[in-house]
Amino acid sequence: MAGCVARRALAVGSRWWSRSLATARGSRPLCAVGGAGALPLVATATTRRHLSSRNRAEGKVLETVGVFEVPKQNGKYETGQLFLHSVFGYRGVVLFPWQARLYDRDVASAAPEKAENPAGHGSKEVKGKTHTYYQVLIDARDCPHISQRSQTEAVTFLANHDDSRALYAIPGLDYVSHEDILPYTSTDQVPIQHELFERFLLYDQTKAPPFVARETLRAWQEKNHPWLELSDVHRETTENIRVTVIPFYMGMREAQNSHVYWWRYCIRLENLDSDVVQLRERHWRIFSLSGTLETVRGRGVVGREPVLSKEQPAFQYSSHVSLQASSGHMWGTFRFERPDGSHFDVRIPPFSLESNKDEKTPPSGLHW
Repeated sequence: MAGCVARRALAVGSRWWSRSLATARGSRPLCAVGGAGALPLVATATTRRHLSSRNRAEGKVLETVGVFEVPKQNGKYETGQLFLHSVFGYRGVVLFPWQARLYDRDVASAAPEKAENPAGHGSKEVKGKTHTYYQVLIDARDCPHISQRSQTEAVTFLANHDDSRALYAIPGLDYVSHEDILPYTSTDQVPIQHELFERFLLYDQTKAPPFVARETLRAWQEKNHPWLELSDVHRETTENIRVTVIPFYMGMREAQNSHVYWWRYCIRLENLDSDVVQLRERHWRIFSLSGTLETVRGRGVVGREPVLSKEQPAFQYSSHVSLQASSGHMWGTFRFERPDGSHFDVRIPPFSLESNKDEKTPPSGLHW
């Protein structure tokens, strides 16, 4: 793969390059390049084909970021690995891996569906399988290009004891699955622009990758492990729209002589087809161990009604939920609209909201 240049196009383009990568992984190594849904540059180790100006959005340029590596089929990426995100196109660096349990309802066992459970929804027998995800930093230069497709403040914490609803976010942190990573190398000693990059990572040219964890990163991971840990991932596809949900327990706060338990959940919507669809409504059902069942309906998500198309196939966001019980369940549907005005509902895979009653007090701030 030596000599294969990774370039990032800061333009609106197509998903064609990711398909080229899929072909490459099954045969001869190729370099596939994209920006935030950007136009591709594809090259072999011996020939390079640059995009002509007619293939580029006017006023946009290709920016060289490094040299691609062969994506890992097995094993995991190490701390300090540079990558391009295969869906959203941003530059990033791996901080550390998580071993998650992936519950994929698309590959559920052949057992018949069970009767409705006490939480009020049908359930398939789904067995979790181990899958690697990563905590990563997003390059701040790329945040403006992905802000309409993916929130760049997906990691949040409870802020303090005085206000049970107060949250604070860490900009530019994300959770990335193994298959999202297109690894590359760079000779730049500070290839990622993020205020935490040099606080967390140290350049060491004798290492591969040449960025190693500082003690600051190890201490931060250890201190905040309970609220950063990614343990369960839930996935389901309806009419070629795949919904992935990752819940996180955030901790408990006392409010008005009662306990309030908080979770955040990250959701990615992916259009696996070429047809254009637009998310119009959400319909949530939230069951609490206290015995309450809440229904939430509304337009769009996080104030948006994203369009999923061949050019921009994915949208990712995060939100929060609180219960006055230590556990519960969530499930529901997203309503999508086709260009002809017809609608269809996409299932949100059921997921548990579980707390650790023995957890330490959530952090009130980050200290370096």
